[in-house]
Amino acid sequence: MVFQRIREDVRCVFDRDPAARNVFEVLTTYPGVHAVIGHRVSHALWNMGLKWLARMNSTLCRWLTGIEIHPAATIGRRFFIDHGMGVVIGETAEIGDDCTLYHGVTLGGTSWNKGKRHPTLMNNVVVGAGAKVLGPITLGDGARVGSNAVVIKDVAPGNTVVGVPGRIVNDVDSEKDARRQAVAKMIGFDAYGMHQGTTDPVVQAINHMLDHIHAMDSKMGDMCKAIEQLGGEVDGAPLPVLNSCEIKEGSGQEAEPREEAAKRGIIPD
Repeated sequence: MVFQRIREDVRCVFDRDPAARNVFEVLTTYPGVHAVIGHRVSHALWNMGLKWLARMNSTLCRWLTGIEIHPAATIGRRFFIDHGMGVVIGETAEIGDDCTLYHGVTLGGTSWNKGKRHPTLMNNVVVGAGAKVLGPITLGDGARVGSNAVVIKDVAPGNTVVGVPGRIVNDVDSEKDARRQAVAKMIGFDAYGMHQGTTDPVVQAINHMLDHIHAMDSKMGDMCKAIEQLGGEVDGAPLPVLNSCEIKEGSGQEAEPREEAAKRGIIPD
């Protein structure tokens, strides 16, 4: 069983590291693989009741790889630690199948009490470099943790967590985001290349400004059209073209033809 798990740990490297060239190279030069192999042995010794020997083996692996994994930690199949230096996995941590950790990750505890005090990672979880996942929390299947994030609460399956403290990154509203990008291009501004799902308050404020500019632009187009219908004259100076400003306000509506948008004054003829 242990040797089967080790074979899977080596093979999974080729799926997650494009730099891997052959099995010999992985076995001889990948500290993350060395640490996982060492843990498989230490965990088996721990379960046999040879706890001092298990701890001694894990300590040797730490000296060699810079990765500290407590022998009692439970790790599933096809586990990969990329680069690895500075990774710490606590005693009661549980890791599912097909998980990936990068360097500097800590699966740590927030209490000195006995019992479950370290995180549980379900299947297909990825934890970015420098992230800290602390306490007896659970990261659901397919969860992602951004680099240097600090996670202290449960994460639902498929969600992505970033920041300190960790926050869920909301899904992007593609229609609203496209409109904001169009307005940003019109005024010659790129809001840091970030979508509205970010938790950065500055970017959130800028996105609200872009929404306001779009709303004002639409109202001005309607006003110009009404003035022309009443016989008035409107300055016909062309405006900068918006690549995607033909998108109507509201969800589920198709893009407005450029000819109609030009009549409303949103884009030039």
